[in-house]
Amino acid sequence: MSQKTLSESGQEGVVTAPDAAASKKWWILAVVALAQLMVVLDATIVNIALPSAQADLGFSDGNRQWIVTAYALAFASLLLLGGRIADLFGRKPAFLIGVVGFAAVSALGGAATNFEMLVTARALQGAFGALLAPAALSLLNTTFTDARERAKAFSVYGAIAGAGGAVGLLLGGVLTDALDWRWTLYVNVVIAVVAFAGGWVLLSNKRDASNSKLDVPGTILVAAGLFSLVYGFSNAETHDWDSPATWGFLIAGGVLLAAFTWWQTRAAHPLLPLRILLDRNRAASFFAVLISGAGMFGVFLFLTYYLQLNLGFSPTKTGVAFLPMVAALMVAAQAGTTMLVPRIGPKAIIPLGFAIAGVGMAWLTGIGVGSSYTTAVLPQLIVIGIGLGLVMPPAMQLATGGVEAEDAGVASATVNAMQQVGGSIGTALLNTLAASAATDFLTGKDATSKLVRAQATIESYTTAFWWSAGFFAAGALIAFVLYRPGVQEQDADAAPVVHM
Repeated sequence: MSQKTLSESGQEGVVTAPDAAASKKWWILAVVALAQLMVVLDATIVNIALPSAQADLGFSDGNRQWIVTAYALAFASLLLLGGRIADLFGRKPAFLIGVVGFAAVSALGGAATNFEMLVTARALQGAFGALLAPAALSLLNTTFTDARERAKAFSVYGAIAGAGGAVGLLLGGVLTDALDWRWTLYVNVVIAVVAFAGGWVLLSNKRDASNSKLDVPGTILVAAGLFSLVYGFSNAETHDWDSPATWGFLIAGGVLLAAFTWWQTRAAHPLLPLRILLDRNRAASFFAVLISGAGMFGVFLFLTYYLQLNLGFSPTKTGVAFLPMVAALMVAAQAGTTMLVPRIGPKAIIPLGFAIAGVGMAWLTGIGVGSSYTTAVLPQLIVIGIGLGLVMPPAMQLATGGVEAEDAGVASATVNAMQQVGGSIGTALLNTLAASAATDFLTGKDATSKLVRAQATIESYTTAFWWSAGFFAAGALIAFVLYRPGVQEQDADAAPVVHM
């Protein structure tokens, strides 16, 4: 596209090549996407390596869950703080500090000599990830101001956010099989070197909220609330739902988050300005990200168990088995954000994506002890990938579009918080429901029989898949009710957003 400009002599000339700033955007996208991939990978990459790490360091089965939970707790509870820091002090330093810190504590975890050292490193990973993830997303939101370019950028970013868990399973399997479990952490150092170099050269610093101050009471309330919520759901995996360690923390989390909401209406410089939540399409998008995060764990967690324990797949082969879903998700993400939502609007497309994903999950309940991957898993994964590709990238784009530049970081943090809390809720609920289904199946049967035990595990997986399908069905209904009909017009006074 040609672009008119004025020469130094004042005469009008024509520039036919893209200017340096325009071409630099796509390199910024590559850097931001790489950093986001590093954060998303760590939600699942360590999972496959856990048995090897446990054997090496000698920690108990009861402690094993904390390698995953420590990351989730720190990440979820500090996300809004990380997003506000990026707004207040600049996105470039937040991004670079997040990258360097994440790499350093990943190296610490890789060099762990005991359980305490490893779990500390994982918690610190979550803390630096809480600074890095919102900075990366807000950089994307403020860098791409052209409607079409922004849609393409978010299709890439959203695909990474949706498929990163599956890529983590693949990479975790490959590194564990080929090298050592420690390389599931060391690999972050390699990624971080590239991301830091690119960020240092390409990014410029701007403090859009430099005149504001940090909301300390709000920070404490929301951090404690999110911590209690995620911790309560994590305890549900190892305690009964009637245990005070579960419902006590869940109630505390709800009370603290309610207090945080009340405080945000009175704070002079609120951590999360409620204007971000009151837009109807944005609120619908937050719910869409929350529900898709909860339902996705039905795919990654229980299908991983099925492929390895029932079909005998190696960790690497398990990761490869998810690649068709990743490919389908990326294709659907491109179509959804650049073609379908801009022309039809989110009210039709995002509920359709949830419905397609729900059909795929329901279809996946047909697995059996002797099922074949090519007939009982592969087609279903492709359908699920298409559905999620129509949900997550458009929802992320709508959740962060149209916000004032000074709120870009905290809006981006809210998206990440919704995905993290959704994943925690999904993991706790599905694990509990799956375990109950297996126990109920074994009642009155010969529990010493290998066939009966195998059937019980299938019953637990299919129960989780049915509930995940239910999550997606609820998502379709909520999205259809909440999203405004038609295409969304851009507010000229707000930050740029794709014309919906």
